[in-house]
Amino acid sequence: MTEHEHEHVRVAVIGSGFGGLGAAVRLRREGVTDFVVLERADSVGGTWRDNSYPGCACDVPSHLYSFSFAPHPDWPRTFSGQEHIRAYLEHVTDVFGLRPHLRFNSEVKLMTWDAEKLRWDIETSSGFLTADLVVSATGPLSDPRIPDIAGIDTFPGKIFHSARWDHDYDLRGKRVAMIGTGASAIQIVPAIQPEVARLTLFQRTPPWVMPRVDRAITGAERWLHRRLPVTARARRGLLWGIRELQVQAFTKRPEELGLVERLAKRNIARAIKDPATRARLTPDYRIGCKRILLSNAYYPALAQPNVDLVTGGLSEIRGSTLVAADGSEAEVDAIVFGTGFHVTDMPIAERVVGADGRTLAETWKGGMRSLRGATVAGFPNWMTIIGPNTGLGNSSMILMIESQLNYLADYVRQLDVLGGRVALEARPDAVTAWSDGVQQRMKRTVWNTGGCDSWYLDANGVNTTVWPGTTTEFRKATRRVDLAEYEVLRAPAEKPAHQGRTKKKAGAGA
Repeated sequence: MTEHEHEHVRVAVIGSGFGGLGAAVRLRREGVTDFVVLERADSVGGTWRDNSYPGCACDVPSHLYSFSFAPHPDWPRTFSGQEHIRAYLEHVTDVFGLRPHLRFNSEVKLMTWDAEKLRWDIETSSGFLTADLVVSATGPLSDPRIPDIAGIDTFPGKIFHSARWDHDYDLRGKRVAMIGTGASAIQIVPAIQPEVARLTLFQRTPPWVMPRVDRAITGAERWLHRRLPVTARARRGLLWGIRELQVQAFTKRPEELGLVERLAKRNIARAIKDPATRARLTPDYRIGCKRILLSNAYYPALAQPNVDLVTGGLSEIRGSTLVAADGSEAEVDAIVFGTGFHVTDMPIAERVVGADGRTLAETWKGGMRSLRGATVAGFPNWMTIIGPNTGLGNSSMILMIESQLNYLADYVRQLDVLGGRVALEARPDAVTAWSDGVQQRMKRTVWNTGGCDSWYLDANGVNTTVWPGTTTEFRKATRRVDLAEYEVLRAPAEKPAHQGRTKKKAGAGA
């Protein structure tokens, strides 16, 4: 491949959800216009484009689940539905002039670091390009996970994942199996229950479900937010502050969550009158160990006569018969998997080849580790948004994304200050120190001590997903790039002859 056969950009952003679009806006604000946003689909939106199942909505209040730099005064409800969040992201794309940077139908097949030229060679489904810096914003909720169930190939009916909903398939009058009881399932169940002939819910572990305090936002409120933007900022600040105060119970004093548990049990008792069913729906782990779900309709739907609750989990499929772990059987016409995503084993990691020729997946074989949730040793000028241990158990991910965008902005500034063809590579000892510190803090959190097996944990039982602190702490930790935590790499031609091709440590005249 010659220099003229492909496009070269300063920054390649992967993904066009909140993380990717946020990165694009921040790059423009930093004066960087030489960038592209590579998107495998044909429109922006990320998880809010892919998840269009019946009842899909956010469990974080609208005014907090939006960018601070792009307030939206016209949210219709306190908790917005999928279609409104997706429309918001389209709006952000237009308002900030991101369309010229978008490359749709461009799935990244392979990213390889070129140590000679200090750049990334990127192969996509629409062609090749190179980039000085890669910002991976593929997100943890982008690749659906369908469990390996014996006999799944023998099922004659319809099968799809909640994140790949088949809107052409009519569920009315059908016998439907819902596999899983996570955030998607508790929205899908009440949405489809009235129209299906029979709904069989396969539950391995019951979730804790709290009432959803949702309502329409009045026209007067929206008018006020438009005329006086400070009121919308105050509303956002209040929502943020409440959640920030709650963090201590999750991270340091899980025993304080007992009161919340009692409220959640009352929520079950209000709708489920049968003691045996109520017992099957009551978790045996501390509330907060898994994400607390919000719904006013989930339990009432389970109490309807056309719903069966199977608590053994799905173990085998024999034709149109689904067999649970407890031996019970159900004949169904369609199976909906609400079984989550590849979170701790991100598929993009298989496609990133670093300086030593190893993929990111190989590097992370023993568990995901990064520096400040952003950079990885052996992968120069490669940064991830929503990286290891940047998730939240009780607040808005947009807060964490914006903190990472601050880090990205300073990363770009540091490259500018260093000048020339240059790259920054996270030092292994810095990655180890950061990751070990995070895991030390994780030990007393509810996510580790609550007695559950959640999707926050990887195959080794290590929580590589959640941030064990406040959003304020994370923002402070990612405000600037500390060059002492990086090695500065120069292109061979720019180094003095005696240096050869060795790495130059930050601080040593860099």
